[in-house]
Amino acid sequence: MVKKQLSKLKQITDPITDLKKYSPITLSRKRPKTGLAPGSLIYTGKVYTDKVNIHVMDYTNDRIDEIDIENPEDLRQYNHPDSVTWINVQGLHDVSVISKIGELLGLHPLTLEDILDTNQRPKVEEFEDHLFICMKMINHVEAHNKVDIEQMSMVIHENFVICFQEKPGDVFDDIRTRLKNGRGRARKRGADYLAYMLMDIVIDFYYETLDQVWAKIERLEDLVVRKPERIELRDIQVVRKDLIQLRRYMYPVRDVVHNISTRNAQFFSESTLMFVRDSYDHAVQVVENLDTYREILTSVMDLYLSQLSMKMNEVMKVLTIIATIFIPLTFIAGIYGMNFESMPELGWDWAYPQGFYAMIGVVTVIMIIYMKSRKWL
Repeated sequence: MVKKQLSKLKQITDPITDLKKYSPITLSRKRPKTGLAPGSLIYTGKVYTDKVNIHVMDYTNDRIDEIDIENPEDLRQYNHPDSVTWINVQGLHDVSVISKIGELLGLHPLTLEDILDTNQRPKVEEFEDHLFICMKMINHVEAHNKVDIEQMSMVIHENFVICFQEKPGDVFDDIRTRLKNGRGRARKRGADYLAYMLMDIVIDFYYETLDQVWAKIERLEDLVVRKPERIELRDIQVVRKDLIQLRRYMYPVRDVVHNISTRNAQFFSESTLMFVRDSYDHAVQVVENLDTYREILTSVMDLYLSQLSMKMNEVMKVLTIIATIFIPLTFIAGIYGMNFESMPELGWDWAYPQGFYAMIGVVTVIMIIYMKSRKWL
């Protein structure tokens, strides 16, 4: 008895053991940056590349130089007012390299902290000599049929733009081609216009991603109407999770672009702000499309559940009709199965075919006629 009481007392006074035994998913995980001082450089992502790739495009109206940098110290030579420099850093796992780049280019410690925090919400922050913009680069991967989301941080200075990405590969190939060709206004304007082009193409790929998601929603809607048995609720839930994740990262971008178009004349010229306002219109349209798709997917889910209910009702209807027909027949069979001696037809020839089965057939026909008259069949 004493041992049982001690065992119960130990369970009450040791809740952590109890949680580990019965509900391990309720145990919280400590975030890597919890308890650290502001400005602590901790990489919170999960993508690790072989090395940090630093690609530089330095250009003027007349020339363009493209080079891969091995040593961050070589970036010193590109910080001059005679040209526009686009520095593209791919790979954030090596904190020492990112810290060195920030030191060479005079980036604020809080900026470096946000660059390494890949769970950062899209935002824009203005510092004394640079503007920091954090966005999510979203692309639909056809090969894996999934949405790939990668953080893209951008630092805008008077003469250069720095892009920080988690892994190699991006959506900026068209911009590189435009800069190399030297056509249009790409190389005739400053770093602010380069920053606008980068933001605009990221938003353009939001359209591409939403188009792919919309194609999935249309297919689900068609299957729900024509062949609901070919899909499961899980199929709808997967698309729903994609939309929730896209909403989390696309909604703040609208506010980011709006803030840039209204309050950051220090880093963007008035002529470039006109293009930024156009990107704001695109961001608003993306958000509106996202809301529309969410509502349509909700209606598809409701329709799917309604279809399941209708199929269940049809099954229950058939089973109920069968049960209703057999109830009186079972009653008659029960009566004839009793041990009566004074039943008159017991001595008749062909009593069962003429009496019992005829009675069953008549009752069945009468019930079917009645059900059809009530439009139950």
